[in-house]
Amino acid sequence: MPLSRQFAAFVAGLRYEDLPPAVVDRAKGVTLEGLASALVAHDMPATRQALRIMQEEEAGGGGVATVLCNGRKLSKAGAAFVNSETIFAGGKWDTFRMLTHPGTAILPAALVAGEVAGASGKALLTAIAAGYEVMERMAAEFIPTVMARGFHAGPVFGIFGAAVAAAKLGGLDEDQVNSAIAQCVNLASGNLEGARAGGRSLRESAAVRNALLAVAMAKHGTPAGDTSLEGEAGFYHAYAGSNRGELRYSFTGDNRADMAKITAGLGRDWIFLETLYRIYSTAGYNIAHVDVTARLCEEHGIAPEQIDRIEAVVNWLETEYPSPLFPSRGIDNPPQVGSTQYFSAYGAVMHGYPLLGPETDPPAVLELMQRVTLIPTVRRPLFGPRVTVFTKDGRSFTKEGTGREFIWDFEEEARRIRPVAPGLAIAETQFAALIDACRHLDTLDNAAQRLIALTVPG
Repeated sequence: MPLSRQFAAFVAGLRYEDLPPAVVDRAKGVTLEGLASALVAHDMPATRQALRIMQEEEAGGGGVATVLCNGRKLSKAGAAFVNSETIFAGGKWDTFRMLTHPGTAILPAALVAGEVAGASGKALLTAIAAGYEVMERMAAEFIPTVMARGFHAGPVFGIFGAAVAAAKLGGLDEDQVNSAIAQCVNLASGNLEGARAGGRSLRESAAVRNALLAVAMAKHGTPAGDTSLEGEAGFYHAYAGSNRGELRYSFTGDNRADMAKITAGLGRDWIFLETLYRIYSTAGYNIAHVDVTARLCEEHGIAPEQIDRIEAVVNWLETEYPSPLFPSRGIDNPPQVGSTQYFSAYGAVMHGYPLLGPETDPPAVLELMQRVTLIPTVRRPLFGPRVTVFTKDGRSFTKEGTGREFIWDFEEEARRIRPVAPGLAIAETQFAALIDACRHLDTLDNAAQRLIALTVPG
């Protein structure tokens, strides 16, 4: 059966009762993460600009979907665009294999579709889980190769997750879901050059708008072929350069992916559970350097003044962001504020990193980051650095990151995200109510409407 047909059958047939408890828990967690990110960015320039753009574009039109943290009404596409830009601006994303951030596309699509449909929390959770699973399975082995071809994997794959979530909430049948996936192939986009040249790329917000168009076309009968993904001129040929699983780059060094594994165990083995939380507002590959280095220094009682130098062995692609062919942050870049060396030093000196960012950088961090060395290797897990602290008395201490330090359950997500509360436009009691609504999402009626309302001040 063609890949899109397998995905379509899975999506159309998926019920809330089919979701393992861990999948339900993760869907609640990524929902909270995305909404918290939107709240952090409620008044950021990118958020205000996105709203102005959509208000101008939709002048005179009626609104059926609500803008997060604001309450204004726009079209489904307009609200989804603004909500995606807002979540993106807040920097509290989820991350899958370093270079895709599913929630910035899937959640805005699910929220507008769920609001319009009056969907229950169970329906919303089911759609979110389906969107993540399809997107991440499609993306998993192909992200570095897609990036090396100049595409940005986030929006290129994000459109599929957004469309699946919206299609599920819209009640599309198997044939219609298959058609929506096929239209996503036509509408997928995202390029690296704009950001490399000093511009600001249009990313997941465009993917969400296009995803909703793909779903509308499918709902109204636009037909689709069955080989839109793996066909000779299909998605994988166009974006990855091969429909046979040949890879130019990979996280592990392997140069071939098994196309059959894209859908192997679909509905049984949930790759969604690999999604982690980018709790600090920095590139995902930096987050483990804060916590792993901090725990190492805590465990051995290492004070900053005792440290001679730090070495971190990391996956090689983490030192060639966003792509080894087009690096903007390469291994040769000197340490600076925002670099991996900076976050490693911050973990060593401060034993953590503030969720809303520091007001000032401690001098000890700026000094120590000059003595942090990154050592790239192929076989290291993503986000799993091996950190060694060398002390001035000749000793050394090592801690291995696993790459799973930022994969946790809902209650840990709620605990870790709660410190953003003082920086939000809503009262801390309202933020607590939002956390509780996400916790009990499967018990809510009109769930999207309830969640959105809790992001609006007052």
